[in-house]
Amino acid sequence: MSLHRYVAASSCSCDECGARIRSGGDVWHDSVDLAAVTLCGSCGLDAVAIPDATPYYSDDAVTLHHGDALEVLRTLPDASADCVVTSPPYFGLRDYGQDGQYGLEETPADYVEQLRLVFVEIRRVLADDGTAWLNLGDSYAGKANAGQQFTKNRGRNVQPVGLPAQRNMLAHAPYKSMLGIPWRVALALVDDGWTLRNDVIWSKPNAMPESVTDRLSGRHEHVFLLTKGPRYWFDLDAIREPHAVAIPGKRGPGGGSESGESKGLGATGERHLYGNAAGRNPGDVWTIPTAPFPEAHFAAMPPALAERCVLAGCRPGGVVLDPFSGSGTTGLAAARHGRRYVGIDLSADYLDLSLRTRLAQVSLLDEEPA
Repeated sequence: MSLHRYVAASSCSCDECGARIRSGGDVWHDSVDLAAVTLCGSCGLDAVAIPDATPYYSDDAVTLHHGDALEVLRTLPDASADCVVTSPPYFGLRDYGQDGQYGLEETPADYVEQLRLVFVEIRRVLADDGTAWLNLGDSYAGKANAGQQFTKNRGRNVQPVGLPAQRNMLAHAPYKSMLGIPWRVALALVDDGWTLRNDVIWSKPNAMPESVTDRLSGRHEHVFLLTKGPRYWFDLDAIREPHAVAIPGKRGPGGGSESGESKGLGATGERHLYGNAAGRNPGDVWTIPTAPFPEAHFAAMPPALAERCVLAGCRPGGVVLDPFSGSGTTGLAAARHGRRYVGIDLSADYLDLSLRTRLAQVSLLDEEPA
């Protein structure tokens, strides 16, 4: 067999053994017409698919890709994003009617592994000093049922969102137990080499009511801050909050008088009695109301949450990536603060929706007078 040498136009990987071929790497095949299959140098099988890297949409501020998050990520250049802000479909909670969608895996372990693989590519695409913000909610262990369709506010722009048939999870947790999905994912990523810097609690003061009587209503989700190492770009000043209003005669945080005066917090070894002049550290509990988006599904991330991640975790003028773009919330947050946006979604309907709605606001921002 005569093999012909090619240069890979995009990153790809072997479906059989997982070996990677990076952009510009040698590709060998027995055909002079290299269409979609190449020869894997690691296992010797014709099992390497080279994805199409042509964007679904692109302008100076926004680039959108249509396809599976993992496959599209494999086509993106190394260190091409400064920040990742994303909220993948939660495990077992929604059926968006897309073949190959995330969240409908057979077991929690399968879901965790799928996200781990996505974050392997995110790690490559993310700059060495970049940050990744991962929003996840949990689900409960239940018995199997047939599932049902949920159609409220759905018929106009995207297909209805279904409640998937619930699988029996009793082999993975006791009946009615939380599955601990966010922490399973976070710990898998730490085992994979990620540095977990924060578990931010997103507290939702207007969370959707739950008709339960034997537990407390769930009113928070997790936002994990992950980095590639101990040194990374982070702007705390951009998200500081105002200090508490001074009340005469009251003692301030740490025992100091609430005089309204602020001083810098230096490493003096002394007890700090005053806050930073720019405001206080917002801490790892963020109280941000949900922001229903009737054009899409009811689980859309509120822009205020994405904005806080972008402001703290992406350098000015940098690139923000969301491999689960959905309605484009992260893209809107990026544009509002002068960052470029790269989004990926499995659904062309959602990409079109984001271009008509939230990402359409990007051009309106550009037209605002200085």
